[in-house]
Amino acid sequence: MTRRNSSLGLFGLFGRSADLRQLDDALRAVDLHPRLVPEAVKLTVVGLLKDDAPGGEPPSHAYRSAAELLAYCMIGAEGFAGANDSVLARQVESRIEAALQSGASLDAQLILLTIHAKIIQPSVVAAFGLESGAR
Repeated sequence: MTRRNSSLGLFGLFGRSADLRQLDDALRAVDLHPRLVPEAVKLTVVGLLKDDAPGGEPPSHAYRSAAELLAYCMIGAEGFAGANDSVLARQVESRIEAALQSGASLDAQLILLTIHAKIIQPSVVAAFGLESGAR
């Protein structure tokens, strides 16, 4: 099955693809403005979600899940907990710990993406001892 490509839009003439709009909405829902996330990162996230989804079509909750992890990595524990709640912050922290154990999960790929894109909060790197392994 071929994967449907995402579209950023062009000069305001063509709209953004539905998958990017879903990710933007999910980012807003966790109090991270979509403009703070580089378009290349969003395109990569959508691609990873499609690769991970059976049939290549991620369910709507997958966008929310990815947005939670991105927001936590980008704004840190305190900012994330303050904008959302401490229960959700602890759940995301548990996901990060599990991703570090598995090493090959979607969450691990999303965390690695934030590291390589240099959009991860230094406090998150320090708290979890994160490194990309790339020199």
